[in-house]
Amino acid sequence: MYKVARASEYLAITGAGIEDIKLAKKSWVFPWQSCTVFDVSPVNYTFKVQAMSAEKLPFVLPAVFTIGPRVEDSEALILYARLISPHDKQSNHVNELVEGVIEGETRVLAASMTMEEIFKGTKEFKKEVFDKVQIELNQFGLIIYNANVKQLVDVPGHEYFSYLGQKTQMEAANQARIDVSEAKMKGEIGAKERNGLTVQNAAKIDAESKIIIMQRQGEGTKEEIKVKTEIKVFENHKEADVAKANAELAMKKAAWNKDSQVAEVEATKAVALREAELQTQVEKMHALTRTEKLKAEFLSKANVEYETKVQEANWELYNKQKQAEAVLYEKQKEAEAQRAAADAAFYSKQREAEGLVALASAQGTYLRTLLDALQNDYSALRDFLMINNGAYLEIAKTNAIAVRDLQPKISVWNHGGEQGISGGGGGNAMKDIAGLYKMLPPVLDTVYEQTGMQPPAWIGTLNK
Repeated sequence: MYKVARASEYLAITGAGIEDIKLAKKSWVFPWQSCTVFDVSPVNYTFKVQAMSAEKLPFVLPAVFTIGPRVEDSEALILYARLISPHDKQSNHVNELVEGVIEGETRVLAASMTMEEIFKGTKEFKKEVFDKVQIELNQFGLIIYNANVKQLVDVPGHEYFSYLGQKTQMEAANQARIDVSEAKMKGEIGAKERNGLTVQNAAKIDAESKIIIMQRQGEGTKEEIKVKTEIKVFENHKEADVAKANAELAMKKAAWNKDSQVAEVEATKAVALREAELQTQVEKMHALTRTEKLKAEFLSKANVEYETKVQEANWELYNKQKQAEAVLYEKQKEAEAQRAAADAAFYSKQREAEGLVALASAQGTYLRTLLDALQNDYSALRDFLMINNGAYLEIAKTNAIAVRDLQPKISVWNHGGEQGISGGGGGNAMKDIAGLYKMLPPVLDTVYEQTGMQPPAWIGTLNK
């Protein structure tokens, strides 16, 4: 978001990408940053500070301070943004802060001065308060724009300034009476002195006036003679100037006549020269016209033949370009078709490979699960897989087919005097079955020879 502060405001931006606090009048504010707008216009704070002089005499100092941030100092402005701007300028927090600084410095300064020093040196006292308060406000980035400290006021029950004022009034009244008497005395004496000086000055002025009149008359006569002489000299100079001007005028008239006659001759010659030049130009133009006409007649045929040849060459070049573009287009289409077929074949092979990889991964997971269940017994895993996949059954079928194709004649004899399998004795039949079990070792040897697979270990643990 792009934010712009008003004339009396600043933007305080913090967050990612900013080391401490960034102050600006306008800036981009990103979602990972925080922006606070604070006003830098000064505020009036009115206080009535109660203090006590060195004689332990209390008094009230009414004051109005105009305080605001130091906008020309960037470091002070950052201090203000960090410490004061989170609070409203009219809030109790800021008001108590400023009032505490002013009251503290005023009381400390008043405690070091007597009441007489405070009352007589009011300007110095105000300046001291202003300077000391300003030092404390610097740490908050504030500056005192104006400090108006009003007249000191008595605390109820302690009328020091009232009595001091009465004393001053009485002293002023007595001094006024004395001043009036002295003024009357000076007035009477001054009147007498003025009358005497008037008479003296009048006589002196009369004598000086007579002398000045005589001097003025002599000076007037001298000036009259001088003016007449200057007038005569001026008239002679003027007559000489007129004679000189007449002579110069006659000489100039003769020169002008000569120049005019020369100019007429030159003008006549110039006209003749100009006519000759124009005639020469006309002849040149006629010659150029005839030359251009001949060039046009001989070159027009050559230009026509040249344009015809150029058009034929351009048409032949155009046809060859179009044929080449057609061949190029066909080759591009064939290349695109071959690339599409290759992409399709590649995609098919890729999917087939992915299927084989997935099948191999599933089989690996299946074998790992079986092997974990059989406690890493590879022989048991092999037997399970052969039984589960019907390997033993297929071997038996294959052997049976082989024996059947041989068409053997098998006779079972019982050497104990009993009848054969087809007889009626059940016990003899069990003996025959037991005999079959005795034939298992040769069968298992055959299986081992054909497959390389040995019988499981548990067969050898059966009771005989």
